This record gives sequence, C-alpha cells and structure tokens, in this order.
Amino acid sequence: MATISHWIGGALVAGESTRTSVVYNPATGQPQHELLLGSTADVNTAIDAAWDAFPGWSQTSLGARTKVMFAFRELVNANAHRIAEAITDEHGKVLSDALGEVQRGLEVVEFACGIPSLLKGDYSDQVSSDVDSFSFREPLGVVAGITPFNFPAMVPMWMFPVAIACGNTFVLKPSERDPSAAMILAELWQQAGLPDGVFNVVHGDKVAVDAILDSSKVSAVSFVGSTPIAKYIYERGTASGKRVQALGGAKNHAIVLPDADIDFAADHLAAAAFGSAGERCMAISAAVAVGDGADRIVEAVSQRARAVKVAPGRTAGSEMGPVVTREAQQRILGLIDSGEQQGASIAVDGRGFTVPDHEDGFWVGPTVIDQVSTEMDVYSQEIFGPVLSVVRSDSVDEAIALINSNPYGNGTAIFTSSGEYARRFQRGVHVGMIGINVPVPVPMAYYSFGGWKDSLFGDKHMHGPEGVSFYTRAKVVTARWPRMAADSGASFHFPTAK
Repeated sequence: MATISHWIGGALVAGESTRTSVVYNPATGQPQHELLLGSTADVNTAIDAAWDAFPGWSQTSLGARTKVMFAFRELVNANAHRIAEAITDEHGKVLSDALGEVQRGLEVVEFACGIPSLLKGDYSDQVSSDVDSFSFREPLGVVAGITPFNFPAMVPMWMFPVAIACGNTFVLKPSERDPSAAMILAELWQQAGLPDGVFNVVHGDKVAVDAILDSSKVSAVSFVGSTPIAKYIYERGTASGKRVQALGGAKNHAIVLPDADIDFAADHLAAAAFGSAGERCMAISAAVAVGDGADRIVEAVSQRARAVKVAPGRTAGSEMGPVVTREAQQRILGLIDSGEQQGASIAVDGRGFTVPDHEDGFWVGPTVIDQVSTEMDVYSQEIFGPVLSVVRSDSVDEAIALINSNPYGNGTAIFTSSGEYARRFQRGVHVGMIGINVPVPVPMAYYSFGGWKDSLFGDKHMHGPEGVSFYTRAKVVTARWPRMAADSGASFHFPTAK
C-alpha cells in the first residue's frame, strides 16, 4: 500500500512518528493506503511552518492574495474529477455526490476571491475637532481546521479559503479515514502560487488534535464533528485562549403536512435521508408526519427507498454507496435492531444488504422505520446512516414543539403548500438553518453555515460574513494631525468630542 505523508512547508514530510492507520475502500472493505499519524512534535513542526510564513503572508497585498485565490479556484475546478474520485474511493459516496461536494467547496473559494471588498473598513471624518476615526480588520495568525470524514473536501474548503484570504496561515488536520482530498488541495495551493508554509496538512488522531488545541502559536480552531467532540474541542481550545467554532451533531427533522404534495415530499425526503448513505450533518433523519397524511407519506417514501440504486460510488447510475467503516456499519445496524426491539415498525429493512461482487463492503441498505417515539434510541441518537425514522404528530404546533425539545438545532425543513404554516414554522423552530420545501437547506457561500443548541459551540457560524469575522479582529484608530505644538488641546479629563 502507498503511504500518505504530511504536507508541511510546501513539501511531503514523513515526520518523526512511525504510528500508522489504514485507509479503506468502503465499497470493497479492503485496505488501500497507509496513513502516517503525526506526533505532537510533527504537529508543532507544521505549526512552526505556518508561524514562520505568517509575517510575510499577512503583509501581502490584497491584490496579490486575490490573484492566488483566483488561480486556486481555476485549479480546483480543473481537478474536480480527480478530487471527487479520491473522495469516492475513501469515503464511499457516489461520484456525482462527491463532485457536488467539490462544487460547494469551490463556491466558498469564489466568495473568498472577493476579499478586498469583504475586508473594507469604516471611516468617520471629524469625530471631534480635527480628529478622524477609522477601523479595519487584521488576520489572527496561525489558525487550524479539524475536519470530519463525511466531507473531506467541502468542509476544509469552508474554512481555509476565507482564513487564508484574510491573511492567516493554516494547519489542516483532516479525518484519518479519507485524507487524500486534503493532499490534492495542498498540491493545488502550491501550484496556485501560495507561499510555502501558508497551508499545511498534518494527519493524526487525538494526539494531533490535542497538540493543536494546546499550542500557544495557534490563535483559532475551526471544527466539525460529533457533539461530544465539539464540546471537548471548544472547552480545551478556549481554555488555552483560542477562538473556537466547533460545529457538532444533528438530528434534522422534516415536517410533512397533509396539504403537501406527497410525491414531491417523498422524492426529496428519500434523497435527503439516503444521499451519501445518510452521512451528512444536514441529512434528514426524522420525518414528522402530521395528521391524516402519515400513512401516505410512509408508503411513498418506502417505495422510493426500495428503488434506490445502491452500488460502489464509481458505478454508473449509482445513487448511494456504502458507509465509511465497518464500525459505522455495525453501529447503524445495531440502532435499527434497537428500534425494532423498542416497538417501532420496520417499513423498509436495510439490514443484511449486500452488493454482488462487493460482499465485504460496508453496506447498509436504505431503511424506513415507522411508529418511532422520541424515547427510542433510533430517534434520540444521531444515526449518521441511511435510516429515516417516521414520527407521527397531530398538528403543526405539536411538530414544532417536538423539534424544539430536541437537543440539536442544526437544520430542519417543512413540506407544505401553506404560506401561513411555513411562516409559523420558520419563526417558531429553534434551529439555525431552515428549509421550506427544501430538505437540505445548506446556505450558499455568501451566507454562513451553522446550527443552534448542541449543534454549535461558539458564537460564529462558518464561511460567509461570519467566517470573515471569525478569522479577523478589529482595530479602531483615532487620529489627529495638529497644526502646531501649542495647539495640542491636551486635557486631564476623559476625552470627549468637541
């Protein structure tokens, strides 16, 4: 197997650690790469490279930074299939989905290409006699990203384009399950003309994560992952004086009202629940069927679940691939078992699913579970697999209350033809991202991505305007240019306008 190394200071670096892990192909269940896991010293080497590069890059003109961003955008676009194929081979998602992931990351790069406008400050003339005041934003220094397996290209690209365009230098710790996309992006940054050391990739596990969180040279950390780890990242990072945005888990609900177009809703529910094998933080994992339309929506979604084409991600026409690891497969199957044992009805059963000639792959078939209650494990836990739980509700207000009682607040949706109910829903739910007849309401790059409650630790969402704010800090300057020393206007009382 080929060995994947770190990318530090513009070059492949093996580092001092000899610890490794295996990167699997989820469709075959076979190992395909060996990954070096960095030690604390290896992480510090990457941080030092970023630290040394920061003074030069932070003082690089906005025009020069923008030129690099545009070049990087063109290179990512030209290499989209190469990146997507690496994602498919290591994550398992189908190639069309991987290409969509690259495109959504590319949109953030395009947003960051407008950094001269995004970093414009404010100016106030004559705030006092012969005194002017103005503000501007400066980069923080070395910043880091710790990113999940489910979007190995998109989530890093929600972080580092904005951070780097703002003048920071970056250390990326990608998931050890699918690291190759990060390495391709590192090569493309170098080809785009980014100075060595501005972007670094160090692989690893908890050892690497803790080294990033504890380093006094890292000013900010961005994270996406499960809620328990997000909480850990936030607490340990802030304890060492860092800015932290830590996006956690989700239990995304979609309300389906009786007045909704059932076929339309079922099509979109199936795509939102089973796309990428449900391994999305914005996947719909709970459908709340309201009123007398519940049986119809369960039947319609079940028909579509049975029709999903499940196959390896590179297979033409494949709509859903395997889950990422054997451990994930077994955990998901165990939750389906628990739902049945606790009284739910299995409308479509994905257990025991295999693909011919790929029997050792990490397969779970599309699964629909009806008559789910909020006390069941299949509801209370974040499944992160191709499982749609159907909870029944008597009214839209009861459904909204159900969503609000859930500890997560990442994304939610409503299917309805009623503007009144849609407006009541969007104003009433305690969730950060809302879809109206849109089941996966991921904001465009010029808005910001982030949830509420246990889905976010920190006060800033990701990319968009809040991303710029997160990766910079403000300076306010008050200036006077006296005409002569005798006209100083000095006073011992607190300064006020005059």
